[in-house]
Amino acid sequence: MSVAYVIVTVLGAVMAGFSAGSVFAGAKYVVEPLAQYGVPRSWWVWLGIAKAAGAAGLLVGLLVPGIGRLAAVGLILYFAGAALTVVRAHHYAHVPFPLIYLAPAAASLVLGLAA
Repeated sequence: MSVAYVIVTVLGAVMAGFSAGSVFAGAKYVVEPLAQYGVPRSWWVWLGIAKAAGAAGLLVGLLVPGIGRLAAVGLILYFAGAALTVVRAHHYAHVPFPLIYLAPAAASLVLGLAA
């Protein structure tokens, strides 16, 4: 297990956890765009749970690599879906935000597979 893998994985977990916490807290900078994108309010808690589970999975993956890989794939799919949702809503200037969260999950997967 490389130092780069640990750093990127922890960073990805912190970022996904922060994103989940922002949804749970109803942070204006998160929930207003969700409403603008047309994401039903009934989904918000489930989306936060998915991000929190991904964050936890990345951390568990430091001890159980298979779980970390699955969590990374889940977060990649989640944030790719978020980017597609933003594009579908024609808010193109917001596309980089989910991709910023996707990047450490993807890097974690690549570095984990390379180990």
